[in-house]
Amino acid sequence: MSQAVEQMFARIAGQYDLANTLITAGLHHRWRRKAVQLSNARPAMHVLDCATGTGDFALAFAHVVGPTGQVIATDVCMPMLDVFRKKIEGIAAPIRIEYANMEQLPYPDATFDIVSCGYGVRNADNPWRALAEMARVTKPGGRVVILETGVPHHWLLRAFYTVHVKMIVPLIGQLIVGDREAYRYLPRTAARFPYGNAFAERMYQTNAFESVAVYPLLGGASYIYVGTKRS
Repeated sequence: MSQAVEQMFARIAGQYDLANTLITAGLHHRWRRKAVQLSNARPAMHVLDCATGTGDFALAFAHVVGPTGQVIATDVCMPMLDVFRKKIEGIAAPIRIEYANMEQLPYPDATFDIVSCGYGVRNADNPWRALAEMARVTKPGGRVVILETGVPHHWLLRAFYTVHVKMIVPLIGQLIVGDREAYRYLPRTAARFPYGNAFAERMYQTNAFESVAVYPLLGGASYIYVGTKRS
């Protein structure tokens, strides 16, 4: 993540959760739970959540792996991690928060049962290196689970999506966060980032996965990708 992008996320950290809920009408929570379900996460598993931000994906995994498991949540944006730390104060959750760059993960090969990233891959300086790193630290037969944006297939949904991301999202950014430009950047990067089968192909190009399943959400406005690492 570039310094400029990191600073942008630092600016919006305090109101990031509220803005996300308004932008997605609360669907982002449901999509994370769906991604956890598709990951086949189970009690006692070890999970790494990259670019965790304010930690909603990590929390969703923690509910499943339980006290016998562990979730390590990482990011390079300290204000985001500070919000996450406050969120879990007083909660008995199997979560450890650490500073780590998803393009240079400080963990040995084949450490985790599941490695996840929610809406963070496209913000990496080199997204494909980040994917390779996530695969590296995943155990053989384990899963890399990515939740990312896309563009809807159907022309009517696509028209609504275009109005939403070009007009409504920046307006929410201005009114709730006080940063319209940040909420122009987010949909702009989403629109030009590979999605659907094109993103799955980039996962295959890491030569780390024996299969990649693609699950569109809301007609393709977002996607869940589940890559199973080669045994």
